[in-house]
Amino acid sequence: MSTTKSSTSDPRIEKALARAIELGEVGIAVAAYYHGKLIVDAVAGIADADTGRRADERTLWAVFSVTKGVTAIAAHIQAERGLLKLDAPISQYWPEFASHGKESTTIEQALSHRAGIPQMPEGVTPELMADWDWIVKKIADFEPVFPPGSANAYHILVWGWIIGEVVRRTDPKHRPFQTFVQEEICDPLGITDFFLGVPDAELPRVAKLIGGNEFAMKESYNSCPKSVFPGSDVHNTKVVQQCVDPGAGGITTASAVAKIFAMVANGGELDGKRLLSKERVASFAKFRDGHDQPDKILTIPVWFGANGFWLGGEPTASDPLVGNHRDIVYSPGAGGSIAWADFRDGLAVAICHNNMDSVMVMTPERTFDPIVKAVREIVQEIDSQS
Repeated sequence: MSTTKSSTSDPRIEKALARAIELGEVGIAVAAYYHGKLIVDAVAGIADADTGRRADERTLWAVFSVTKGVTAIAAHIQAERGLLKLDAPISQYWPEFASHGKESTTIEQALSHRAGIPQMPEGVTPELMADWDWIVKKIADFEPVFPPGSANAYHILVWGWIIGEVVRRTDPKHRPFQTFVQEEICDPLGITDFFLGVPDAELPRVAKLIGGNEFAMKESYNSCPKSVFPGSDVHNTKVVQQCVDPGAGGITTASAVAKIFAMVANGGELDGKRLLSKERVASFAKFRDGHDQPDKILTIPVWFGANGFWLGGEPTASDPLVGNHRDIVYSPGAGGSIAWADFRDGLAVAICHNNMDSVMVMTPERTFDPIVKAVREIVQEIDSQS
């Protein structure tokens, strides 16, 4: 196993990535920012097990619901500009959404997975999922499975189009959602490798996914139909790699997504570019209504906030990888990819990989554990030298 080195390589990270591969990873990348500075950026392993193509610093990784954190940021940019209110009904900005008793469903309820419509449209295919107009029209006509605001029901896939269409509707330029993200988030931060729809020329850079074609749910409610299930069978296809899916379709480098979360960890500003206020970022840790109620769909604890992020600091509910205090928000993706922002300590980390089944490896240790340990050792070293 060799590790692609960069100006931020470190023997501890190289050793940790090697250990992760011993534990079951195939290709893996990690990036970390501390107080706005890139301190870790490394890649190891194989991007395509069929061809033997090695992973390198240009490899693009599907990160699934890590994408939700970026989409939530887009909504908060609009709120910061006064173009939407989180407690306002979605139908105020998207009138067609008001059908079948959804007229009072708020943006916050959608952000917090309490909109009551976790389902995907009947008959959805990858090609139809890639048709923005088709899917948002179908969503607008949904009849709620649960009364809006009454239940926690993780909106695995549909979440992205609900929030993405609100952003598009409130954008004075009415840009396609992927253009909004590029121009309002990526461009100000100097990010060129976060894609919602990978261009033809960049497709050879995408890591080939392995496994991840099933996971346990209490009930489906058609939230993850097999035709568009977020696993390797579906997401290795070109049509899905090029689909604009704001909830589960981001394809990126670890350094790109870590930089977006670094902006959050740094209080809404990075490299002299302020995207969000400190007050807005602090609000990301707000509990959602019914935060201690079990989720109707996912079997794992879902410690979710009001504003579009999972919350750290809750023993047995939050992912212990991210830290153990309340000023942490994170976005985990199907198969295990994860990014988090710790705005108390100024740390942002992203880990991307292609073996979606490695998330099930828990003994003798999780595959990401040695990586996170190494990152934290580097942070401690930086602090000791300051």
